Amino acid sequence: MGTIMPRYVLNKLLSLFPVLIGISLIAFLLGIISPGDPVEIALNQSGMSFASQEQIDAMREQLGLNDSLPTQYLRWAGRVIHGDLGNSYRNNRSVSHELAQRLPVTLKLAGYCIVIASFFGVLLGVAAAAYRDRLPDRIIKTFTNALLSLPAFWMALLMILLFAERLRWLPTSGVGGFKHMLMPAVVLSSSTTAALARLIRSTMLAEFGKQYFLAAKARGLGRIALLLRSALPNAILPAITLFGNYFGGILGGSTVVETMFALPGIGSYAISSIGFRDYPVLQGYVLFTGFLFVSITLLVDLLCMALNPKIRLGAATQ
Repeated sequence: MGTIMPRYVLNKLLSLFPVLIGISLIAFLLGIISPGDPVEIALNQSGMSFASQEQIDAMREQLGLNDSLPTQYLRWAGRVIHGDLGNSYRNNRSVSHELAQRLPVTLKLAGYCIVIASFFGVLLGVAAAAYRDRLPDRIIKTFTNALLSLPAFWMALLMILLFAERLRWLPTSGVGGFKHMLMPAVVLSSSTTAALARLIRSTMLAEFGKQYFLAAKARGLGRIALLLRSALPNAILPAITLFGNYFGGILGGSTVVETMFALPGIGSYAISSIGFRDYPVLQGYVLFTGFLFVSITLLVDLLCMALNPKIRLGAATQ
């Protein structure tokens, strides 16, 4: 075990290296293939609506756009390695600094979503498995199908109309305590709650037919103990992978929810930059969220390896 883990981590890091290069290429090309001239956009955002040709040529040289694309990419990648994602066209502020300032809001939202999805997803999944093909199971199936079918923006509008405008229980926007985060977290976690409930149900039903479960049942173990102590711990492992992908998805996919509820996270920062054609911000956002997603995927793989002996044995034979 002492040598398996470092070797496994090294193999994972080597396999992720081409992915990181691909993400950096996509982020860099985003500013190349996007419509509009970066020079004119930068000058316009600086207040020069009618720049002269000399000013355009000087800005093009300053931005390094006269160099070849490979040279531009290598220079940009070199700055990225040192943590420099460039400056925003809109306000000339450091993109790295802006993302770092806004990341805690998105992480806070992600934390609330994980708590809601894990609690209600596991609860509904266990209940559906315990009452298989009976009325509670059918109700849960209908409920999860509805959650999976509702678009996030429509659910957000319905919740704002009901809980904020009609009942006035919750605020519609802004950053604060639990009340400010409740509606955005419920909206963002709804589809994953439904997916987790269905996953837990199917994995628990698979555990019901295994020998260890039948032996525990034959020993006279109670219904609750059978579900929570025998079946659930073995059925929960696939949910860890789902949570890892979900957490990474929140960091890069919360743009709609953050915008609708006026949360100053990294998603709303990227959305607001689209209207200004602020390409350094979009490049930094794509690169930053891609790196976070890859890092979270690696951590999930390592956690699954630590919890599952089969993965450790597979790593040992590589």
